[in-house]
Amino acid sequence: MLGEGIVRGLAETARNFFGSFAEKERLTTVQFPEERRVPFEAARNFPFLVYDGDGKESGLRCVACLICEKECPPRCIHIDKSKDKKPDFVGKAQFYPAAFTIDVSVCMSCQICVEVCPFEAIKMDTAFELSTDDRFAGLLWGKDRLAKSNEHYHAIHPTEAAEVDERRGQEKAAAEAKAKPAAQPAEAR
Repeated sequence: MLGEGIVRGLAETARNFFGSFAEKERLTTVQFPEERRVPFEAARNFPFLVYDGDGKESGLRCVACLICEKECPPRCIHIDKSKDKKPDFVGKAQFYPAAFTIDVSVCMSCQICVEVCPFEAIKMDTAFELSTDDRFAGLLWGKDRLAKSNEHYHAIHPTEAAEVDERRGQEKAAAEAKAKPAAQPAEAR
């Protein structure tokens, strides 16, 4: 039949239209500033840097490996590597970003930076109300605006954050176990 697809499409539209009156979950529209939908866990908008502990500078997971900067298709990430090193969560001395900026006017939220980061330092945020009246100052985000705590990461992506923390805990335990036998023979002497 020639119009069978059109009839099926109209039937689906009618079912959704009348079903939205009967079931609140099926209602697709919300009265926006008063009502807000909770973002899905898989939602992604712009990247942010994860830090552990209390300090944004001291607990930042990023070690300035520059992989995300090189892999970014629109080239919106800019990192200046530090000259000195600081210990990471395992205790190994690592470089850190002296400056880390993302031009969100160019960022296309592709999540490639998240996928290539071997240190679980950059993740995607769910914040979407990012409008500003200042065209130039509001679109270049620095380390101070990008850095968000691990608790924030757990709040917006609980499943993924739990897996990351478990994996990082295993890495830390393995590094401590590896360092322990090396320290024991030195104490025996």
